[in-house]
Amino acid sequence: MKKLIAIFFAALSLAGVARASSGGIEWDRFPKEKMSDMAALQNGAKLFVNYCLNCHAAAFMRYNRLRDIGLTEADIKNNLLFAADKVGEQMKIAMDPKQAKDWFGATPPDLTLVARSRADGAKGSGADYLYTYMRTFYRDESKATGWNNLAFPSVAMPHVLWELQGERVAKFEEKADPHDHSKTTHVFAGFEQTKPGQLTPRQYDDAVGDLVAYLQWMGEPAQGARFQLGVIVLFFLSVLTVFAWRLNAAFWKDVK
Repeated sequence: MKKLIAIFFAALSLAGVARASSGGIEWDRFPKEKMSDMAALQNGAKLFVNYCLNCHAAAFMRYNRLRDIGLTEADIKNNLLFAADKVGEQMKIAMDPKQAKDWFGATPPDLTLVARSRADGAKGSGADYLYTYMRTFYRDESKATGWNNLAFPSVAMPHVLWELQGERVAKFEEKADPHDHSKTTHVFAGFEQTKPGQLTPRQYDDAVGDLVAYLQWMGEPAQGARFQLGVIVLFFLSVLTVFAWRLNAAFWKDVK
């Protein structure tokens, strides 16, 4: 028993060390109110199909499920159905995985569940990560794609939304290491815009919020309905508890 307790506390300490040493930048908070905004989800679906679905598949999602965010079958066919023939088909891509690995160094992952898989208890949700990731690209000519990312250093993916955001370079400063004054650390000091994009910084952040909202919704389309059903069930159980309590009191009132 003592060994089990010792192993348990050792595991807790290792988990704490792992979280403390995870490093990287702090994640910005994803605007959760977009999850209930149908216009934002529809714009996110549009951005996903136009910019992401060329290399990344969403094989566990069907086009006709987009009706859940207010799109009609005609809307889907006319505006979003570029890689399939029928609205009942899955969101797959034509790119060969082997060729993709040769081009990018790694096969682009399926994005159906990316918002759920990227969560980190120490930093935030998967949506927070994606919201930060898509807003921290910068030009870096030392990389094969010409791009780098603060949230995912040396990422193989180029900045697919660069036309919207424009081009930026990252500024870094050398500062003394607080733990060892004989050393210096490379500290991020900000971005410098070198070429404007089609959107202002505020508009771009809003568009990324729409895209991330769609990715979050795509990971579990029934999440909203599940939450609503959960509230109804809890309310029903609360009322049932009151009735059961009073019934129990009435049943045993004559028993001393």
